[in-house]
Amino acid sequence: MKQLAVGRRVTVEVPATSANLGPGFDCFGMALDWRERIELCALESGFMIDVSGEGADEIPRDESHLIIRSALVGLADLGVRAAGLRLSGHNTIPHGRGLGSSSAAIVAGLLAAAGLAGAELDRGWLLRHATAIEGHPDNVAAAIYGGFVLAYEGSAGVTVAQGRLDPAVGVAVLVPDLLVGTTAARRLLPDTVPHDEAAANSGRAGLLVHALATEPDRLHDATRDWLHQHYREPVMPRSYQLMTALRAQGFAAMISGAGPAVLILGRADQLATLAAVRAPGFRLRLSAIGLPASLAVTDLS
Repeated sequence: MKQLAVGRRVTVEVPATSANLGPGFDCFGMALDWRERIELCALESGFMIDVSGEGADEIPRDESHLIIRSALVGLADLGVRAAGLRLSGHNTIPHGRGLGSSSAAIVAGLLAAAGLAGAELDRGWLLRHATAIEGHPDNVAAAIYGGFVLAYEGSAGVTVAQGRLDPAVGVAVLVPDLLVGTTAARRLLPDTVPHDEAAANSGRAGLLVHALATEPDRLHDATRDWLHQHYREPVMPRSYQLMTALRAQGFAAMISGAGPAVLILGRADQLATLAAVRAPGFRLRLSAIGLPASLAVTDLS
């Protein structure tokens, strides 16, 4: 196995993401124009974590850090051994809010590994490994490919279709002070749902693809969901109530991923009116649709 050269350094930028988008449970994902930047550098030995920002007081400071773990998986697959790594960065994506913080870390680690190893960027390779680590593809696919994606298990494994986006579509996020673990939220979902609800959900998922591509005025109807949001209300009642209130006012609001952040899709002029919405305990962030994760090799030592 090849030894990674000490001093080799890469910088990675990766976007926050939202999954499900209402009816697209475990399939639809979207990158947000909200990026996190990290640097990974090869050391002679040991692992150093120099990270500030969101959740910095709670993250591990050794090789169990998710970015380091993901990087080591990627390096091993590429036939490269790292005796030590230093991770530097500032977290901007809140943890435990349904905005893809773990997916961002996984994609960042794998992409950094490819850069350190001198491998060509292969988004299929990134997707396979990121999905294996994360357990589901929607957030990682959005981070890797950017924009709006549909991730599914095809005959050739996990596959991504890139959805079209009307340039008028924008995003707003209401981020709560409360965090909810994805595992806890997923445990509330039933094993089966009524056939008529599944059929209705399928119809709205198809409508959402259309609305995002060509008719943003249909986004409110297109983001109606029957599969997951109402089941998760017990662990995020404030978020569910806020989402419901916004939908009653005509906003295409939904729980972002497993929550508890609330995501709103719409035209820029409509989203701008959210500044007047009273939502104690939530902070508003307006965003555009995000670009894919990117890599720069800053030192070829």
